[in-house]
Amino acid sequence: MSDAAVPANIPPKVQLVTRPLSILESLRAARGNLLEIIPNICTKQPIVSGKTGIVRWHMVMDPGALRRILKEKLEVYPKSDITKNLLRPAIGDSLFIAEGAHWRWQRRAVAPVFSHRNIAGLAPIMSAAAEAACARLEACSGKADLYSEMVQATFEVISNVTFSGSGSMDSAAVHRAINAYIDQAARVSLFDVLGVPTWVPRWSRMFGTNSVSEMKTVADQAIERRRQNGPKEVPDLLDLLLEGIDPETKKQMNNAELRDNLLTFIVAGHETTALTLAWALYLCAFDPAVQERVRQEAQDVLQGRIAGAEDIGRLPYTEQVINEALRLYPPAGFLSRTAQAPDTLCDREVRRKDTVMMPIYALHRNELLWEEPDAFRPERFAEGAEYNRFAYLPFGDGPRVCIGAHFATVEAQIILATLVSRFRFTRVEGRDPKPVMVLTLRPEGGVWLEVEPVSSP
Repeated sequence: MSDAAVPANIPPKVQLVTRPLSILESLRAARGNLLEIIPNICTKQPIVSGKTGIVRWHMVMDPGALRRILKEKLEVYPKSDITKNLLRPAIGDSLFIAEGAHWRWQRRAVAPVFSHRNIAGLAPIMSAAAEAACARLEACSGKADLYSEMVQATFEVISNVTFSGSGSMDSAAVHRAINAYIDQAARVSLFDVLGVPTWVPRWSRMFGTNSVSEMKTVADQAIERRRQNGPKEVPDLLDLLLEGIDPETKKQMNNAELRDNLLTFIVAGHETTALTLAWALYLCAFDPAVQERVRQEAQDVLQGRIAGAEDIGRLPYTEQVINEALRLYPPAGFLSRTAQAPDTLCDREVRRKDTVMMPIYALHRNELLWEEPDAFRPERFAEGAEYNRFAYLPFGDGPRVCIGAHFATVEAQIILATLVSRFRFTRVEGRDPKPVMVLTLRPEGGVWLEVEPVSSP
């Protein structure tokens, strides 16, 4: 990415490609930053099609076609083989990648776990993490990597809501294992680009087995201890999952299914929220007027205290900033499906086994759908503002919409409002983050900001 090409009033963005890439160029780009294989024309068109090796592909940015893929023709567009190959070693056939009846019964069993009432009951853990983050920032030397800080804060949340801080999980070990797995295994292989059958081993993914084994062992041990010791006085996520039952089939998860879903929630539940918060804090530093408005709102509502569940709904501008951060830097910036039957999208023929990609990053910056799409404008999400529901997909949509979306947005509001009410964040010269996507859209180099305490009202 060339920062010189980006106007001063536009936050960092990915330089999308302006010419066709060869197979080797596609591989190199995908392994370094998956978003760099997206043609720039995807920000100006509803659909772009092509062929790489023997793989026919379509990148879809049209809301109507996306509605068809995610909601109306779910059985025709299951998650791609590449996606499953990347994630199955770590999370098995959990809710995230399961299909058909196996997915449906798990979804029904897990849905009550993420009810608004249960999330409100877990909010004090989010508030405690916000308070701990404040203490760390007060002790910093006036400059901090807010991405690293937010990873720590959100991992504290997910580990505590999962295991009640009982010491039954080595949080540091699990976090190391997650990062090792992503670094070692979650990269596109040349075989993927060429369309080589999925049963052929991808050697680059065969070295993450130790980190995966470590994660699974920790989770298995925690589940077994909880079965022996019984539930907590205030149920945590593990208790709720153990109690979960599919109302139709009366099935409950066995230990392997519990483990795989726990690991799914642990990986997704802290990484995506940490990224949302890190990018939101950077954007607040990027636009001091926005930051001041968030601060004023938070100070008026909180009056010096830590945000909690009771404040959700009372921080509308804070929520707008979070939504705009998710638009500009969606954690899941690129989704992929494999067509299981012939279809038509935007009058374009889709054949069986075609790869159908949803470049969420390009969708959220498409000129047909958003005014000044690269600009940071939280007011896009003000009450009464209009945009097509399927033009904004940070959590997906349809039956497979992210089950933890409400959990993530509550956590993000609590932490962002608390931090901005107590600190002023300023960009560090020459340290603007670069958006880079491997499995999630991360800020390469971290989010380094100057941190200054501000007085409470």
